[in-house]
Amino acid sequence: MLNIVLFGPPGAGKGTQSQKLIAHYNLVHLSTGDLLRAQIAEGTELGLTAKKLMDEGLLVPDAVVIGMIGSALENNPQAGGFIFDGFPRTVAQAESLDQLMAAHNTHIGCMIALEVQEEELVKRLLERGKTSNRPDDQDETKIRRRVTVYNTETAQVAGYYAAQKKFHALNGIGPIDGIFGQICGLIDQHQAAKPEAPAEATKEVKA
Repeated sequence: MLNIVLFGPPGAGKGTQSQKLIAHYNLVHLSTGDLLRAQIAEGTELGLTAKKLMDEGLLVPDAVVIGMIGSALENNPQAGGFIFDGFPRTVAQAESLDQLMAAHNTHIGCMIALEVQEEELVKRLLERGKTSNRPDDQDETKIRRRVTVYNTETAQVAGYYAAQKKFHALNGIGPIDGIFGQICGLIDQHQAAKPEAPAEATKEVKA
């Protein structure tokens, strides 16, 4: 099973590359935002818990998000793997995800981050805002804030995966197919290598 963490700041082209990777490797796209909305719409126990917290203006705890991801893993047994979009965002989340994957006898293959300079991101998002109707794509101050938050979060998680020799940064500027080819090259390289056995510390799954 192939499991990828794909990161990229807003406007880096992550969505475009995700769709190409999903089709190429038969992956299931896991976005925590989509999972939350789906669980709430279905009225599941996890969804009701998340909705109650969100209605009170509170953040959804990592344990609830991990529970939703666990449900997604169990509900897609035929998937060739999973592509994680925007998760994990903290080292604690990365550790919990490793434990969850180990419990399902699999692991994260690699984390790939698309890098694009801030000025180019601002330019792209403002252009996208003309058609997306998203307020946060039309306000330069908000765009720069989103990029700053992304950079801060990614720096921590990148270090976590770098220590496992799974982190790779790619230039997100260039032909779409060219960038896709580079991503596939990295993924294929990881698939060809022997997967390491999960560390002893990951065998205990947190409740």
